[in-house]
Order: sequence, then structure tokens, then C-alpha cells
Amino acid sequence: MKRDTTIDQTATNIENDFVVIDANKQASIEPADAELYQRLDSHYQQFAGCELVSCYESREDWSSWEMHPAGDELVMLLAGSATMVWQTASGPQSAMLAKQGDFIVIPKGTWHTANIAEYAKLLFVTPGQDTQHKAR
Repeated sequence: MKRDTTIDQTATNIENDFVVIDANKQASIEPADAELYQRLDSHYQQFAGCELVSCYESREDWSSWEMHPAGDELVMLLAGSATMVWQTASGPQSAMLAKQGDFIVIPKGTWHTANIAEYAKLLFVTPGQDTQHKAR
């Protein structure tokens, strides 16, 4: 069956709708609502082979660490500033995202978090399968 390649002429916004890129590299738009993560688990087979393109705003430090065993994560600053912190064998490392467009790639399997001085809007491309969290 041939895939419909017609472009939807209705624009959307990454703050309202996220994009799921499945294992076949096909994109689906998902509303960024309270049921998002339940839908991701049920509609995308526990997110196996998928990536989530999302945007979050924060005015405080992240409350937990996270780790993505399925692949590298891209974190890009859209507004404000953030300090990304990750754990290494030799101790914690950090990088400041200070101007729009600054980004960092967090390697697969690396525990990471963010410190937010005042405000940050971040864009993420996340390999979500088996993501883990732990308290800071």
C-alpha cells in the first residue's frame, strides 16, 4: 500500500503537539495532554524503536535524573538558559545552554538532569523506550 505523502496544510506548535517518529521513521502528531504517555505506551508498543520530539518549559531544577538506554538524546535550548548535568565514571559533568539554538547530545545510557536558574524552554528528541528515572 502506498503511503499518503500529502502535506497537511494546518500548522501546529511543538508546545501543544508532540511528534512521534516510529521505528519506520514515519511521524505522527500527538497532543501534549495528560494522556500523552499512556497513549505512547499503548499505541507505540511501549515506545519500542520510537523517538519523541517534544518541548517543555521549566522555571525550576528538574526533580529527578533520567536515563535513556535506547539511544542518545538531543536537548536544544529555545529560550532562557539551562545547565545540563550528567553523571560520568569520574563524577558529574555539566554544560551551560545559554543562547537560543545551543544544544547538547546526551549519550545513550547516561544519567542526566537540568538546573534552571530562572526559566528555560527546551526541545528534546528522545529515544523513549525503557526510559528510567531516579530521585535527585
